[in-house]
Amino acid sequence: MKKKSCLYEIESHRDSLSEKEIRIADFITADPGQAVNPSLEELADRIGVSDTTLFRFVRKIGYAGYQQFRIALATETVEPRKTIYETTEETHDAESAIRVVFQENLAAMQHTLETLDRGDLDRAALLLRNATRIHLLGLGGSQIVAQDACHKFLRSGLACCAPADFHFQLMQASQARQGETALLVSHSGSNKDSLALATEIKNGGASLIVLTTRERSPLAKMADVVLLAAGAGSPYVSEAFSARIAHLTIIDVLYLRVMKYLEAQGWESLERMRLAIAPRRL
Repeated sequence: MKKKSCLYEIESHRDSLSEKEIRIADFITADPGQAVNPSLEELADRIGVSDTTLFRFVRKIGYAGYQQFRIALATETVEPRKTIYETTEETHDAESAIRVVFQENLAAMQHTLETLDRGDLDRAALLLRNATRIHLLGLGGSQIVAQDACHKFLRSGLACCAPADFHFQLMQASQARQGETALLVSHSGSNKDSLALATEIKNGGASLIVLTTRERSPLAKMADVVLLAAGAGSPYVSEAFSARIAHLTIIDVLYLRVMKYLEAQGWESLERMRLAIAPRRL
C-alpha cells in the first residue's frame, strides 16, 4: 500500500475544515517539525484548541488516531537519523555518538533533579510503605523499569510483584484492592494497554502511582500521585533512552525514601536478603 503524504492530506481536506481545524492545519504546515514531538494535549495547548478538536482534525484527514498521524508526519519531515535518536548533534562517528548519548542522558537527569516534586515523591513513598501489596507494572521498555523496581523493593520486605506478560499484568491489576498500591511506568502515558491496567487498578480501589514523562497524558490524569521524569526521547521513537535512565533513577530514590520510612523493619529485611544471597557467592 502506497504511503500517503500527511501534509498533502491536510491541504486536500482544507475546504472541509472548521475554523478551529484550519488553525490547526496552518500551525502544522507552517512548521511541521514542531508538531512531531508534543503529545496531543501539549500540541492542542500550543495551538489554542481543545484536545477533542485536535483529535477530530486528525480523524478527519484520514488517520485512526493521533499516534498514527504523528508517525506519518515524522516520517515525512524528520531526518532519518533523528528518528533513531532525537538530537541536533551529528552522529556520523563513534565518538560523536558517545558524546550525544551522554549529553542527552545527563541533561535529562539534571532536569529531572531540578523539577521532580519532592512532595509527590514522599507521597508515593508513603503509599508504597503502607501498602499491603505492591503491583509494579509497565509495558515494553517501561517493563524493564518495573522489573528493576521489583528488584529494589523486594529488599525492603514489602510484598510486591512485577509480571512481565501483559495478560498477567492485566490479571494482576484486576485483583488490586483497597489498601494496595500500583506503580505503573509509562514513558508516553498514552498507551492503550497501560490505560487498561490503570482502569482495573482504580476499579478495584487500589492507589495508583504513575511514573511518566508526560504530565498531561491520559494516564497521569488517572493517578493518585504522578512522578515526572524529563527525557529527550520522542514519543514516536521506541528507544526513549534518556527517559528510561531518568525513570530508573527515580526508582532508586523512591526505594531510599521507602527504606527511610520503614526504619528498622526495612533494614532487617535487607539483612535477611543479604544473608540468603551471601552463600551463593564464590
